[in-house]
Amino acid sequence: MTRRGIVLFGLMAVIWGIPYLFIRVAVAEVTPAVLVFLRTALGTAILLPFAIARVDLRAVLARWRWLVAFAAIEIAIPWLMLASAEQHLSSSLTGLLLAGVPLVGTGLALATGGADRSSRTNTIGLLVGLVGVAAIVGADFALSDTTALLEVGVVIVGYAVGPAILARRLGGLPSVGVMSLALGLTALVYLPIAATQLPAVMPSPKVFVSIGVLAVICTAVAFILFAALIKEIGPVRSTVITYINPAVAAVLGILVLNETFTLAMGVGLALVILGSILATRRPTAVADRRPPTPETISAASAGGSNG
Repeated sequence: MTRRGIVLFGLMAVIWGIPYLFIRVAVAEVTPAVLVFLRTALGTAILLPFAIARVDLRAVLARWRWLVAFAAIEIAIPWLMLASAEQHLSSSLTGLLLAGVPLVGTGLALATGGADRSSRTNTIGLLVGLVGVAAIVGADFALSDTTALLEVGVVIVGYAVGPAILARRLGGLPSVGVMSLALGLTALVYLPIAATQLPAVMPSPKVFVSIGVLAVICTAVAFILFAALIKEIGPVRSTVITYINPAVAAVLGILVLNETFTLAMGVGLALVILGSILATRRPTAVADRRPPTPETISAASAGGSNG
């Protein structure tokens, strides 16, 4: 991985390692639909003025079908499912389950013959990383809500498919234009739903802070960085950040909440790092022998400047 890729990977690992906590805080006082609306509406308010001022949105609108697909698969459906699931599942368990995103992405790439297919080393890295995540979060499988598990399953598939759409069908477009319109479209869809689910009492300050962090840092900033990460290392390998997210959550728990650091956590963190390095390694020897294809060119130009 290049130095730029390492920096982007590290930033996204942290930025998308913190939302679980803020989502749990927010959904304690607002409904999942209201949270999705506020998060996407604020994200749109931040990104759309930049998009209007800096880019020609007509190019993005020309691919409106794929824009709608990306907005639905990467944002509208997964964010609602994730917020709903976190009303019943712990954030650490949710992080563990979402670590399956890279495996689903790899399976889809292999099944469809995508240009971002993984080598044997990449696959081994994915499996090593999954073992590391399991060691970090422990065996917290005291589940009582099957619906929440199914909701997380929907999120996993959406997060695996979304980057591929961004790279292969929206590649070459300015990321700020794609993201602002996708967020805006989602906000419009959830506006009438959220209007009927407004809380009866004013939410607490911690909820407003949580929504602000989710909208500004974990949405507006994160999507731009994620687009750059996809451009740098590809749509499948970019999803390996879901391995680092639980590690970030564990470290923050130790530093901020004085949680106990166990040997299993240390071993798990080491495995996560090793697995991520292996999983994001480019199969250059194979890639060099393949002539460029439209998908290869599209993936290489994804993001335009995209967790």
